[in-house]
Amino acid sequence: MAASFSSSLNNIACGLDLRMVAPDQTIEEAKNGIQNHAKGLIQVKDLIELKAWREAQKELRKSSSLLKQDIYTIIQAKPGNERQNLRKLYFNLFNSVSKLDYAARDEDESKVLQCYDKIVLALNEILSEL
Repeated sequence: MAASFSSSLNNIACGLDLRMVAPDQTIEEAKNGIQNHAKGLIQVKDLIELKAWREAQKELRKSSSLLKQDIYTIIQAKPGNERQNLRKLYFNLFNSVSKLDYAARDEDESKVLQCYDKIVLALNEILSEL
């Protein structure tokens, strides 16, 4: 019985795939997608101005998750000495995205606009560094 159990364990995959954020995405794919995903994030402003909070949240989440994947892939390809500043900018950008998402959920227009402005600044800064 023990031999049967151990032989069945040998047939089980024991590997762990650590590519959780950007599976199989190349640097070229990330660089090609980054501008479109950044535009999608910026265009959330149209929905904010219409006070279409739920739609703004959906578009924000969609475009930011794709942009996050692109930026992460590019940062990981950079030399180690360049990554620290880029990670800080990455954190600032996506922290503002999260805050905007919460503000939109609460329909807090002034907070949404404040967060949006921070996103635009952070996005411009990180794109200039990449």
